[in-house]
Amino acid sequence: MESGEEGRSARKRRAILEAATTVFLDTGYQGSSVDQIAAQAAVSKQTVYKHFADKQQLFTRIILDTADQVDGLVDTVSRTHADTNDLAADLGELANQFVATLMQPRVLRLRRLVIANADRFPETTRKWYEQGFERVLGTLSSRFEHLADRGLLRLDDPLLAAHHFVGLLLWIPVNQVMFCGDDARSTDADLARYADAAVRTFLAAYGTS
Repeated sequence: MESGEEGRSARKRRAILEAATTVFLDTGYQGSSVDQIAAQAAVSKQTVYKHFADKQQLFTRIILDTADQVDGLVDTVSRTHADTNDLAADLGELANQFVATLMQPRVLRLRRLVIANADRFPETTRKWYEQGFERVLGTLSSRFEHLADRGLLRLDDPLLAAHHFVGLLLWIPVNQVMFCGDDARSTDADLARYADAAVRTFLAAYGTS
């Protein structure tokens, strides 16, 4: 059990991380300051520095922590259609869950933040990609390989097939918001239409029937 002091320290640390996430997403890395983060967290600037050496360390911690948020998506992919009797329906369900998860406004804002700082902190952003999105692609690749072994897909390169599947899903809605802002975010009906078209196109290229 945590002592009172340890509990307060952990709560302040969480508050600082939550505040820093909000500030970075709202104003970007360069536009933010430790003063803003401290004010948002309702702690002193000295308290922030007690937990984190500087703004860069805070940014790194937040980016790497959010990579773990794809765990649910990885679990969904790993459970999907292992023993399917209706590949089109099960891929359709996966496609809708996939696009709904990755098109959440907070996820999109985080994606922008990572992209904007890829040259400034290449090691951190590379780890974010490897621990997050690349892990999802690897899991999807393994599932597709299993389906190919069952004779339900025909493919030479499971990882390339995983990239094609995700690209078909996300190319339109992600590019719209990346280039045109949140006001260009697709409706739920649009996302469902993209998911359906992605599955049909994917199976036309990789299906066996």
